[in-house]
Amino acid sequence: MNYSERGRASGSSARRSTSSYGTSSGKSASNPSARRPVPAAQTGKGRKAKRKKKHPKLRLFFKILFLLILLAILAVVGLFYFKYGNTLLKWQSEAKKMVQASTEDTFKSSEASFIYDSKGKVLAKLKGDHDSYYLTFDKIPQYVKDAFVVTEDRDFYKHAGYDPKALVSAGVTLFLNKLRGEDATRGASTITQQLARNIFTDYLPYTDKSYSRKVKEIFVATEMEKKYSKDQILEFYINNVFFANGYYGIEAASRGYFSKSASDLNLAEVAFVCSIPNRPQSYDPLEHFDNTVKRKNRILDQMLSQKLITAAEYSDAYYSDIVMKPAKEIKNQNYLTTYAVSCATKALMQKQGFEFRYEFSSDADRANYDAEYKDSYEECYKLLHSAGYNIYTSLNKKIQAKLQKAVNEQLAGFTEKTKGVYAMQGAATCINNKNGKVVAIVGGRKQKSTTGYTINRGFQSYRQPGSCFKPIAVYTPALEHGYTANSIVDDTYFKDGPRNADGRYLGKIPLRTAVEKSKNVVAWRIFQELTPAVGLSYVKKMNFSKIVDSDYVPAASLGGLTNGASTVEMASAYATIANNGKFRNPTCITKITDYDGNVIVNMNKLTRQKQVYKPEAAEAMTDILKGVLVRGTAAGKQLSNMACAGKTGTTSDKKDGWFCGYTPYYSTAVWVGYDNPRAVSNLYGSTYPLYIWHEFMEDLHSGLEYADFVYDTGSSDSSDQTYTTTTEDPKATKKPEETIDPSATKTETEDTDPVVTEKPQGDEVNDPSNPDDTQGDNNNNDNTQATTKPQKPAQDDTNLDDVGQETTVEDVVE
Repeated sequence: MNYSERGRASGSSARRSTSSYGTSSGKSASNPSARRPVPAAQTGKGRKAKRKKKHPKLRLFFKILFLLILLAILAVVGLFYFKYGNTLLKWQSEAKKMVQASTEDTFKSSEASFIYDSKGKVLAKLKGDHDSYYLTFDKIPQYVKDAFVVTEDRDFYKHAGYDPKALVSAGVTLFLNKLRGEDATRGASTITQQLARNIFTDYLPYTDKSYSRKVKEIFVATEMEKKYSKDQILEFYINNVFFANGYYGIEAASRGYFSKSASDLNLAEVAFVCSIPNRPQSYDPLEHFDNTVKRKNRILDQMLSQKLITAAEYSDAYYSDIVMKPAKEIKNQNYLTTYAVSCATKALMQKQGFEFRYEFSSDADRANYDAEYKDSYEECYKLLHSAGYNIYTSLNKKIQAKLQKAVNEQLAGFTEKTKGVYAMQGAATCINNKNGKVVAIVGGRKQKSTTGYTINRGFQSYRQPGSCFKPIAVYTPALEHGYTANSIVDDTYFKDGPRNADGRYLGKIPLRTAVEKSKNVVAWRIFQELTPAVGLSYVKKMNFSKIVDSDYVPAASLGGLTNGASTVEMASAYATIANNGKFRNPTCITKITDYDGNVIVNMNKLTRQKQVYKPEAAEAMTDILKGVLVRGTAAGKQLSNMACAGKTGTTSDKKDGWFCGYTPYYSTAVWVGYDNPRAVSNLYGSTYPLYIWHEFMEDLHSGLEYADFVYDTGSSDSSDQTYTTTTEDPKATKKPEETIDPSATKTETEDTDPVVTEKPQGDEVNDPSNPDDTQGDNNNNDNTQATTKPQKPAQDDTNLDDVGQETTVEDVVE
């Protein structure tokens, strides 16, 4: 018996029941007593009649109110139609025409985006040819169909392209969020609407968040439902949805992540792969494996609740271990590609009008911004992989190879691995001082066993920068506020203050010496004098993204930040000092063009500078930092053929080591440490980070014409100004016994006097002589004079505009 026959049977049964009930009543009616009227007082009908008559005006009022509401609704509808009717008809006509012109081949097209290095050679292809992996409906595993329908659009086979209930629910959620001052919204897109967005990207751009695009999307989806069957639409969707890392369609994703066909995936693997499209950036299994597993389990829960799988199937899939076997093309992708994709995605975000922010009024404000950022990033990330762009970068393969080689060689002695990945890691970023562009970025040690993208520590990892933070947050700002290299500062220990790493306190010394010897006490005092708000304001102008309220404390003067900084941020900050205080937002993108060569983004012409430090302060800081490599914590590691300046940095308990330095040509920041921070007995800024920096920069500058720092203000090392650097260090002042306080803050253990220890076996680079407080004795003649004064490499001023502090990067080409 089918559903209609059951309905008729139920109706007949109901009629029989009514009829029999009526017959029984009829028999009762034959009884004379049954026909006698019952007094109204007994039945209560009289009382009801009286109550009804008491409020006739109230009933009339509600009738009139209902009529007025109805008229108001009709008026609003009429006004809406009068104002927008022609526009809606136009959009409907456009959707109909566009969908009618489509064919099945429309849903099988493929446009790859390519990334090019600085020489115009291809670095990476961001999308494979998904024609070769297209599956017809009968070839798509049933588990895949069920997983997508149950998690993305449960009423897919019932609606006509859009879901009215979901739209109303999303509207109510939006309204309530607006009342609460929140921006969070609720999605209401059906599978058909998502497919419309994925295919008709010119008409329905990803980054358009307006209500008009939503209405257009509904019209397109409705027209698609008219032309294509539900099974066809689901087939198109499954073959076109984005699975991260350049994979479109279930077959491409299956081969990419498991190196086998979709037909060979088990239920757990199907749910795992089908988790990715909801948020490709968040559920990328190569970067966020745990997130993907959690969503896999959620999909299995939904499939079980809808009885699409049995309890036994559910249990087996839920507890199955996911073992990926990524395709060779993913394994070959490198740190250059990951950074280029990130920069290109942000360039597209900016083109679409997204405003990058680094200051927030409250935690809620930051949370709202982070949500908007995430949504915009994911949409532009999809676009980058599907629009057929040509992405031109400043990345240089030869420089990259030199930097990777230096990191690998200097850390070769550390062989411990965690889950197949070296435990001891390093990261580095090199910036071309001529234009502020990133030319090389290393996100970790190279190893053959690495599967897929590992985290690119060069820009994705944030670590406390130690004393490398002092020049950018303390000393250069201080040089703007009345201090000079000769200013006498107090290096005397005080209760509840920081300790100097070597335990020595030199009393009254020039500021230059305090920087060269990395005296924590001096940095702490000056930062307190400036105030954390002033010191960190300079850092925030250089777009450091992880500065939070808890950083506005004296410990920040020593690099004791809550979240830390990346090597890209630190290299860019030092490049700002090298560029006479002018900041340029770090990126590797030069331009992005479409398939036909039309320029979408032109970074070269429209990148603008921001004057963060006064030129005089930046120049004085450079002159002081030159001494660090001559008399200070990096003594003996100046480059043989190029003027250079830099600063060492070591965090508490020697968990992070940094060296940030620059020449007139390049700025490079290096970090070394464990991913899960732990102490390393001989890790200082003056050991492994400096070794890496020195090896790389020596190799990089080989063959370049010697250049010294030339300043916009006309000052130089050979100027008439005399800098006091005593031929011997001032006598160390003994710390007063009563000021020895075990509770004194110890946030920085700088590498002024590290104990010389042997490098791990296998490290072929010789240890330099260890710097100490008496090393200035034989170098006092180097402090201010240069033998020659070749010009600094010319700035590319044709592409840069000095537009002051309020200007940010604008790369939109209309």
